[in-house]
Amino acid sequence: MSSQQRLALLGPHNLDADGIDAFAAALDAACKAGDVAAVILRLAATDERGLTARVKQIAPITQGCGAALVVACPGFTGDLVSVATRGGADGVHVDKPRDLKDLRDRLREGRILGAGGLETKHGAMEAGEAGIDYLMFGGLYPDGVAPEAETVLARAEWWAEIFETPCVAVAAAPDEIGPLAATGAEFVGLESSLWLNEPDAVARAQAVLTGQAA
Repeated sequence: MSSQQRLALLGPHNLDADGIDAFAAALDAACKAGDVAAVILRLAATDERGLTARVKQIAPITQGCGAALVVACPGFTGDLVSVATRGGADGVHVDKPRDLKDLRDRLREGRILGAGGLETKHGAMEAGEAGIDYLMFGGLYPDGVAPEAETVLARAEWWAEIFETPCVAVAAAPDEIGPLAATGAEFVGLESSLWLNEPDAVARAQAVLTGQAA
Protein backbone atom coordinates (compact mmCIF):
# COMPACT_ATOMS: atom_id res chain seq x y z
CA MET A 1 0.00 0.00 0.00
CA SER A 2 1.22 3.48 -0.86
CA SER A 3 2.28 5.79 1.96
CA GLN A 4 0.45 8.61 0.21
CA GLN A 5 -2.98 9.21 1.69
CA ARG A 6 -5.81 8.57 -0.72
CA LEU A 7 -9.49 9.39 -0.92
CA ALA A 8 -12.51 7.13 -0.52
CA LEU A 9 -15.91 8.23 -1.79
CA LEU A 10 -19.08 7.20 0.00
CA GLY A 11 -22.24 6.90 -2.03
CA PRO A 12 -25.59 8.00 -0.63
CA HIS A 13 -27.52 5.60 1.55
CA ASN A 14 -30.25 3.55 -0.12
CA LEU A 15 -29.21 4.24 -3.70
CA ASP A 16 -31.90 2.68 -5.89
CA ALA A 17 -32.51 2.01 -9.57
CA ASP A 18 -34.05 5.46 -10.08
CA GLY A 19 -30.93 7.25 -8.88
CA ILE A 20 -28.24 5.02 -10.30
CA ASP A 21 -27.80 6.80 -13.66
CA ALA A 22 -27.25 10.25 -12.16
CA PHE A 23 -24.96 8.75 -9.53
CA ALA A 24 -22.90 6.97 -12.18
CA ALA A 25 -22.33 10.19 -14.13
CA ALA A 26 -21.30 12.14 -11.02
CA LEU A 27 -19.06 9.32 -9.84
CA ASP A 28 -17.23 9.12 -13.14
CA ALA A 29 -16.33 12.81 -12.93
CA ALA A 30 -15.37 12.56 -9.26
CA CYS A 31 -13.08 9.56 -9.72
CA LYS A 32 -11.18 11.44 -12.41
CA ALA A 33 -10.70 14.53 -10.22
CA GLY A 34 -8.45 13.06 -7.54
CA ASP A 35 -6.56 10.03 -6.27
CA VAL A 36 -9.62 7.96 -5.35
CA ALA A 37 -8.71 4.59 -3.89
CA ALA A 38 -12.17 3.21 -3.24
CA VAL A 39 -15.88 3.81 -3.60
CA ILE A 40 -18.33 2.49 -1.02
CA LEU A 41 -21.62 1.84 -2.83
CA ARG A 42 -24.47 1.93 -0.30
CA LEU A 43 -27.44 0.35 -2.05
CA ALA A 44 -31.13 0.19 -1.21
CA ALA A 45 -32.21 -3.36 -0.54
CA THR A 46 -33.92 -5.27 -3.31
CA ASP A 47 -33.57 -8.75 -4.75
CA GLU A 48 -30.16 -10.17 -5.59
CA ARG A 49 -30.66 -9.74 -9.32
CA GLY A 50 -31.49 -6.05 -8.98
CA LEU A 51 -28.52 -5.38 -6.70
CA THR A 52 -26.18 -7.21 -9.04
CA ALA A 53 -27.37 -5.10 -11.96
CA ARG A 54 -26.58 -1.88 -10.08
CA VAL A 55 -23.14 -3.13 -9.16
CA LYS A 56 -22.44 -4.07 -12.78
CA GLN A 57 -23.29 -0.51 -13.82
CA ILE A 58 -20.91 1.11 -11.33
CA ALA A 59 -17.96 -1.30 -11.25
CA PRO A 60 -16.47 -0.34 -14.66
CA ILE A 61 -16.53 3.35 -13.70
CA THR A 62 -14.55 2.94 -10.50
CA GLN A 63 -12.19 0.30 -11.77
CA GLY A 64 -11.55 2.24 -14.95
CA CYS A 65 -10.17 5.02 -12.76
CA GLY A 66 -8.08 2.67 -10.63
CA ALA A 67 -10.46 2.69 -7.65
CA ALA A 68 -11.86 -0.35 -5.88
CA LEU A 69 -15.61 -0.81 -5.54
CA VAL A 70 -16.98 -2.21 -2.29
CA VAL A 71 -20.68 -2.88 -1.88
CA ALA A 72 -22.81 -2.18 1.20
CA CYS A 73 -26.50 -2.92 1.65
CA PRO A 74 -27.51 -2.98 5.33
CA GLY A 75 -31.14 -3.90 4.66
CA PHE A 76 -30.33 -6.85 2.42
CA THR A 77 -30.86 -10.26 4.00
CA GLY A 78 -29.46 -12.27 1.09
CA ASP A 79 -25.91 -13.07 0.05
CA LEU A 80 -23.99 -9.81 -0.36
CA VAL A 81 -20.79 -11.65 -1.24
CA SER A 82 -22.56 -13.25 -4.19
CA VAL A 83 -23.90 -9.86 -5.30
CA ALA A 84 -20.44 -8.32 -5.18
CA THR A 85 -18.78 -11.23 -6.95
CA ARG A 86 -21.37 -11.55 -9.71
CA GLY A 87 -21.48 -7.80 -10.17
CA GLY A 88 -17.74 -7.52 -10.62
CA ALA A 89 -17.11 -5.50 -7.44
CA ASP A 90 -13.89 -5.74 -5.48
CA GLY A 91 -15.48 -6.59 -2.15
CA VAL A 92 -18.09 -5.80 0.47
CA HIS A 93 -18.51 -3.34 3.31
CA VAL A 94 -20.54 -4.23 6.41
CA ASP A 95 -21.68 -2.05 9.32
CA LYS A 96 -21.84 -3.38 12.88
CA PRO A 97 -20.64 -6.76 11.58
CA ARG A 98 -21.27 -10.06 13.30
CA ASP A 99 -19.89 -12.71 10.98
CA LEU A 100 -16.62 -11.22 9.84
CA LYS A 101 -14.68 -14.46 10.03
CA ASP A 102 -17.20 -16.19 7.77
CA LEU A 103 -17.10 -13.29 5.32
CA ARG A 104 -13.31 -13.32 5.39
CA ASP A 105 -13.28 -17.00 4.54
CA ARG A 106 -15.62 -16.43 1.58
CA LEU A 107 -13.90 -13.33 0.19
CA ARG A 108 -10.91 -14.90 -1.43
CA GLU A 109 -8.70 -14.05 -4.41
CA GLY A 110 -7.84 -10.59 -3.18
CA ARG A 111 -11.41 -9.40 -2.61
CA ILE A 112 -11.87 -6.69 0.00
CA LEU A 113 -13.67 -6.88 3.34
CA GLY A 114 -14.32 -3.57 5.06
CA ALA A 115 -16.19 -2.80 8.26
CA GLY A 116 -17.68 0.28 9.88
CA GLY A 117 -20.32 1.33 12.37
CA LEU A 118 -18.24 0.05 15.29
CA GLU A 119 -18.82 2.37 18.21
CA THR A 120 -16.44 0.86 20.76
CA LYS A 121 -12.69 0.36 20.72
CA HIS A 122 -13.21 -3.28 21.68
CA GLY A 123 -15.45 -3.85 18.67
CA ALA A 124 -12.93 -2.18 16.40
CA MET A 125 -10.10 -4.36 17.68
CA GLU A 126 -12.19 -7.52 17.25
CA ALA A 127 -12.87 -6.53 13.66
CA GLY A 128 -9.17 -6.00 13.06
CA GLU A 129 -8.40 -9.43 14.47
CA ALA A 130 -10.93 -11.00 12.08
CA GLY A 131 -8.75 -10.05 9.13
CA ILE A 132 -10.60 -7.11 7.58
CA ASP A 133 -8.83 -5.05 4.95
CA TYR A 134 -9.88 -1.69 6.38
CA LEU A 135 -11.89 -0.23 9.23
CA MET A 136 -14.04 2.84 8.67
CA PHE A 137 -14.64 5.50 11.31
CA GLY A 138 -17.46 7.96 10.69
CA GLY A 139 -19.91 8.19 7.85
CA LEU A 140 -23.56 9.12 8.10
CA TYR A 141 -25.96 6.67 9.66
CA PRO A 142 -28.81 5.52 7.39
CA ASP A 143 -31.12 8.05 9.07
CA GLY A 144 -28.85 10.88 7.94
CA VAL A 145 -27.35 11.63 11.35
CA ALA A 146 -23.59 12.12 11.45
CA PRO A 147 -21.43 10.75 14.27
CA GLU A 148 -19.75 13.33 16.48
CA ALA A 149 -16.83 14.74 14.52
CA GLU A 150 -14.64 14.79 17.64
CA THR A 151 -15.25 11.07 18.22
CA VAL A 152 -14.40 10.17 14.63
CA LEU A 153 -11.20 12.21 14.86
CA ALA A 154 -10.18 10.63 18.17
CA ARG A 155 -10.83 7.08 16.94
CA ALA A 156 -8.90 7.66 13.74
CA GLU A 157 -5.93 9.05 15.69
CA TRP A 158 -6.01 6.10 18.08
CA TRP A 159 -6.24 3.49 15.36
CA ALA A 160 -3.68 4.99 12.98
CA GLU A 161 -1.10 5.28 15.75
CA ILE A 162 -1.39 1.70 17.02
CA PHE A 163 -2.71 -0.68 14.39
CA GLU A 164 -1.46 -1.84 11.00
CA THR A 165 -4.88 -2.48 9.46
CA PRO A 166 -5.69 0.58 7.32
CA CYS A 167 -8.52 2.87 8.33
CA VAL A 168 -10.86 5.19 6.48
CA ALA A 169 -11.61 8.39 8.42
CA VAL A 170 -14.78 9.92 7.01
CA ALA A 171 -15.40 13.65 6.74
CA ALA A 172 -19.00 14.84 6.83
CA ALA A 173 -18.07 18.51 6.42
CA PRO A 174 -15.30 20.28 4.46
CA ASP A 175 -13.51 21.54 7.57
CA GLU A 176 -13.08 17.97 8.84
CA ILE A 177 -10.88 16.87 5.94
CA GLY A 178 -7.63 18.49 7.10
CA PRO A 179 -7.79 17.29 10.72
CA LEU A 180 -8.66 13.76 9.63
CA ALA A 181 -5.76 13.74 7.17
CA ALA A 182 -3.48 14.85 9.99
CA THR A 183 -4.30 11.69 11.98
CA GLY A 184 -2.23 9.63 9.57
CA ALA A 185 -5.23 7.57 8.47
CA GLU A 186 -4.43 5.82 5.22
CA PHE A 187 -7.68 6.98 3.61
CA VAL A 188 -9.88 10.02 4.07
CA GLY A 189 -13.48 9.34 3.18
CA LEU A 190 -15.85 11.92 1.75
CA GLU A 191 -19.53 11.65 2.56
CA SER A 192 -21.78 11.83 -0.49
CA SER A 193 -23.02 15.26 0.56
CA LEU A 194 -19.48 16.60 0.15
CA TRP A 195 -18.82 15.50 -3.40
CA LEU A 196 -21.92 14.28 -5.19
CA ASN A 197 -23.29 17.68 -6.19
CA GLU A 198 -20.07 19.71 -6.12
CA PRO A 199 -17.85 19.11 -9.15
CA ASP A 200 -14.75 20.65 -7.54
CA ALA A 201 -15.07 18.94 -4.16
CA VAL A 202 -12.81 15.98 -4.89
CA ALA A 203 -10.09 18.20 -6.35
CA ARG A 204 -10.24 20.44 -3.26
CA ALA A 205 -10.02 17.44 -0.94
CA GLN A 206 -7.11 16.08 -2.94
CA ALA A 207 -5.31 19.40 -2.52
CA VAL A 208 -5.76 19.15 1.24
CA LEU A 209 -4.27 15.64 1.28
CA THR A 210 -1.40 16.66 -0.97
CA GLY A 211 -0.64 19.62 1.26
CA GLN A 212 -0.76 17.39 4.31
CA ALA A 213 1.86 15.10 2.78
CA ALA A 214 4.14 17.94 1.74
